[in-house]
Amino acid sequence: MNYRHLGRSGLRVSELSLGSWVTFFNQVDVDLAMECMSAAYDSGVNFFDNAEVYANGKSEEVMGLALKKLGWRRSSYIISTKFFWGLNDSVNEKNTLNRKHLLEAMDGSLKRLDMEYVDLVFCHRADPTTPIEETVWAMHNIIERGKALYWGTSEWPAADIVAAIEIAERHHLHKPVMEQPQYNMLTRERFEKEYARLFKDYGYGSTIWSPLASGLLTGKYNDGIPADSRGTLKGYEWLLPRLTNPDGLAKVKALQVMAADLGCNVAQLAIAWCLKNSNVSTVITGASRVSQVRENMMALDVSAKLTVDVMEQIEAVLQNKPGGE
Repeated sequence: MNYRHLGRSGLRVSELSLGSWVTFFNQVDVDLAMECMSAAYDSGVNFFDNAEVYANGKSEEVMGLALKKLGWRRSSYIISTKFFWGLNDSVNEKNTLNRKHLLEAMDGSLKRLDMEYVDLVFCHRADPTTPIEETVWAMHNIIERGKALYWGTSEWPAADIVAAIEIAERHHLHKPVMEQPQYNMLTRERFEKEYARLFKDYGYGSTIWSPLASGLLTGKYNDGIPADSRGTLKGYEWLLPRLTNPDGLAKVKALQVMAADLGCNVAQLAIAWCLKNSNVSTVITGASRVSQVRENMMALDVSAKLTVDVMEQIEAVLQNKPGGE
């Protein structure tokens, strides 16, 4: 396993990490979570991603219980959580980054995880109804109180991120240091174009999610929606148009041929492709089985096979490289 700095921070994260979205609680119980996390940890993974909204808080509980049973040294791993949507359907408890929600949500996550602090905390979406300055101050206070070590954003417009950084610098506050965006072979525009200035001028880090495009880049949706896939889970119906998109499926089939020539599967190729981007700090992988964790880890070896020529062949298939400014 190789480790990359999280942007210009001093924190180093494993190139591949393990996330709990969709899987923990919904598909993975505490015992299986322990097995998957152990397989990742034994491979050198040191970052495990979570969020308050995942499984309506149950994902954090599963991860917290798994970590207690595993008994790893706390300083040997990195845990994240994220806030925005909230767990309760009332004003000031949902869809907000106001000070009240952020401070209360932080306490709630720590209780569910049964931890004194998390390493990373993200503002899970931008909130146009709350002044960015209020959000920056609240996140600064969370860090000052020792409840999180670093904070960042997730799927924020680049202009809002720059505003948050500049507010923090002006008031000498802890500024956001990382973004958690979707990034994969089929979703590139925001990461490669809109965020380009963040990486170049501010040294922003990134913990990318959905490197397999919600499973499309595994090839398992080539012939329809499998009965045991996330495409059949209640609450994830919004994924179906993406998982059945004819253009995306055609690209996956072409990429499968390339993957076979490289001695890997298309999922490993897709993860390795993400790693070739130097602005990626870590690729968050997901798994509902230990075998998937081990297969994903093999993408590290595939990355070395992605020469300039191979990357050009991939671009010829994708035909979606973002244009210049």
